[in-house]
Amino acid sequence: MARLPDLEGLAIFAKVAERRSFAEAAAELRLSKATVSKAIARVEARLGARLIIRTARRFELTDAGRRLVDRAAQILAEGEAAEDVTQAQARTPRGLVRLAAPMSFGTLQVAPLLPEFLAAFPEISIDLHLSDAMTDVIGESFDAAIRIAVQPGASLVVRRLCEMPRYLVGSAAYLERHGRPKHPRHLADHCCICYSYTMTTEVWRFTKGRKSASVKPSGPLRVNNGDAMMPALIAGTGLGILPEFFLREALESNLLERLLPDWSIPLGAIYWVTPPEGPQPRRVEVLGEFLIGRLNRAAVAENHARAGSRKTGNR
Repeated sequence: MARLPDLEGLAIFAKVAERRSFAEAAAELRLSKATVSKAIARVEARLGARLIIRTARRFELTDAGRRLVDRAAQILAEGEAAEDVTQAQARTPRGLVRLAAPMSFGTLQVAPLLPEFLAAFPEISIDLHLSDAMTDVIGESFDAAIRIAVQPGASLVVRRLCEMPRYLVGSAAYLERHGRPKHPRHLADHCCICYSYTMTTEVWRFTKGRKSASVKPSGPLRVNNGDAMMPALIAGTGLGILPEFFLREALESNLLERLLPDWSIPLGAIYWVTPPEGPQPRRVEVLGEFLIGRLNRAAVAENHARAGSRKTGNR
């Protein structure tokens, strides 16, 4: 089998011939002068001909060097052009992003943002897979996933997309029949609807200054999808805790009421999850950066709106 040509050595020879200096060629190529000298010697040995005559006062190509220099220069130019094209493609994101997201969050929060993203990056396409199942990012060949919960110790790269406020809520119909809880511990006597992405027993935790309280809720319904929980909450089946994005319209229209507002529920979060191997394609990076920016901006706007509402209500 024929040996591959020494393309690196030929490219180095072309640069030396262009600069008419080993030292200047080495500096431009960011190589040591010794590496350049060895490359020229390697090509000469391979071709069986001297290419350059070099002394303290003289630099001249031999007949073999003059015959070779144009071809070597073409190899160097082709190599530089190939790298330029590849780098340009890396700078201009393109290609398909396979993205997994929870059903409700993906529908309510992610999908409305995608038209803006696709208009800004017309060479990127997105395959959005919505499911409340815990997607196997690596096994199912997803480029990224959005998750409300991250399994401890998962071998994935995890970034926080945005915070996720959660509220305890109930309907007027439920409160009229069962009364209004005044303290988190009273929830042990109420029908509760549990919302969880895990199979473990859910615990509701509350804080108020230095005080803390926790309760294991119990009731007739447990779901892992907030949309499925909303009808039962509105109908008065029980009380429940859900992320704010589920509750926004129901709270504004007074279908549900926020309960124990002076007690805080630990903030949840939304995470951007990618496989661990090597650098991510640029198309995946820009989508993650876009969603982090837009979702955090929306969260800040919501915080300002809530703060303004509280001030107005206190007047």
